[in-house]
Order: sequence, then structure tokens, then C-alpha cells
Amino acid sequence: MRLALTVALLFLVGACSTYTTPGAGVALGSIAEQDGDISEAYSREPAATFPAHMAIVRVASSGYRSRSSSSVGTGAFSVVTTRDIETEESLARLAALPRVAAVAPVSRLLLPGNLGSVRDLRTSAAQLRADVILIYTIDTRFRTEATDVGPLQTIALGFLPNRKATVHATFAFMIVDVRTGFIYGTGETTATGDQRSNLWGTEAAIEAARLKAEREAFETGIGEVEKLWTSILAQHDN
Repeated sequence: MRLALTVALLFLVGACSTYTTPGAGVALGSIAEQDGDISEAYSREPAATFPAHMAIVRVASSGYRSRSSSSVGTGAFSVVTTRDIETEESLARLAALPRVAAVAPVSRLLLPGNLGSVRDLRTSAAQLRADVILIYTIDTRFRTEATDVGPLQTIALGFLPNRKATVHATFAFMIVDVRTGFIYGTGETTATGDQRSNLWGTEAAIEAARLKAEREAFETGIGEVEKLWTSILAQHDN
């Protein structure tokens, strides 16, 4: 009897394995520097010189974590310094942009402990002598036909219904002038992966689906960055 109970318990534990969804991204508008009135917003002017040095930084909600990364900093948002979706090839695409002198990620060593707005990121980027900063975020959500699963929620994998499940990853970005805070432009892309949810029976399977969607959104987003950069040069590279 004792052996039978032990076997049953192990079966239930295996059937009830769980997966915790990643933390949320952050609405970039919520961390943009707020001007006192509209006239002050209009007074911001671009000051970057070209060829430009570009800093890059990934932001997320405060306390962000996933199975492959975590964030640093507290306050209105945090910074993800682990490169779990960024490839060397995608970073090389940024470095190869016309009139870009160099690309450098913002190190955690340069970040203040409390992050309140984009100004904190500009201050860090200035230590790198950057002219512009590419700020981006990834927001990932899961859904079955019956349920929306938000950030940092636990999914009991053994009890997912045998129906369609999707993972949506949204990449949002803006390019900001380090010296003045002028926003050159913004963009957004989304990638979606779906399959029968019973195939997400292990943490590894659902994690692979998440990373695939996030990497696809990021790679597509780099294409949008390239388009925006072409527009920036046409308007501001004199």
C-alpha cells in the first residue's frame, strides 16, 4: 500500500509540473521624459552628430524575470542585461547601419539603482560617449482558446486543455538623442507562434516556444529599426 501511494504521488507531481510565464515588458511612453507643457516638448531638438555612436538597452517592468534572464534596477522599470534573444548577427546588423560609428550595450555597471525615466538611461549612455540610444522592450503573452495567461503566472502544464495555444511576443522600440532626450522615432513588431497546447507538456517545450517568438519579434524589429534609421539620416544628417 505504501509503495502504491508513493507511485501515485510521484505521478501527480509529474502531471502537475508547472511553467511560470516571464515578466512583462514596459510601455515605453510611460518611461519617456515628461515635459511640463507642450511647448517644452516642442523645444527639444536633436543634437546627435554623424557618424553616430549608438548605445542599446533592453527595458522591462520592474522585477522582470524569465527562465533565461532577469533584470537589474528598481523603480518605474528595470533593465535586462542578459542576451537571451539577441544574436551576434542581429547586433552586427545594427553596427552595419550607415553612418553608425559603433554600437555598445549599456552595462549594468553604469546603471543607477533606481530607474525613473529615459533620462536615467541617457545618463548611462553618456558615459559611453553615445550620441543616440536604442531603447527596446519585449512583451510576451500566452493564450489558450479559453484563457489569457499574463506575466509571472504559473501554468500547470499537465492540465493544459488539448486545444490551440498561442504565444505572442511584441517588440517595441524608440531611438532617443542622448544629449537632449529628443525622440527620433518609435516602432513595434509582433510575432506569434501556435500549436496544440498538449504539445506544451514540458517546461522545455513551452520555453522553446517563448524564445522562438521573442527572437522572431526581435529580428523583425531590427528591420524596422533599419527603416527608421534611414529616415533619421534623411532628416538629420547634414
